[in-house]
Amino acid sequence: METRLNQLKDFLNESPNDPFLKYALTMEYLKLGDHKQAQIGFEDLIANYSEYMGTYYHFGKFLEEQGNKDSALSIYKQGMELAQRKRNYHALGELKTAYMMASGLLDEDE
Repeated sequence: METRLNQLKDFLNESPNDPFLKYALTMEYLKLGDHKQAQIGFEDLIANYSEYMGTYYHFGKFLEEQGNKDSALSIYKQGMELAQRKRNYHALGELKTAYMMASGLLDEDE
């Protein structure tokens, strides 16, 4: 039986420049607890597919969980700038909330 991870790798071999597949693979690594591969995947997405909006929120949360709040804030900020440029107000709202929570300016209860 083929695992989801192997399926995603096969799809990526067929379409090596598909940011959605790279994102899906990164999220699968995260789900499996392979933080090293998840980190590599997120960094690749930011470096080579910076317009892929979904990366910023999840990479920021990942960095927060790794105890790297400053980097998380930086990623959220980059994502907010991209969302503003693309007029993606839903993503902008999510990223602003995540940024404010990470900054301690907003409690989860608010």
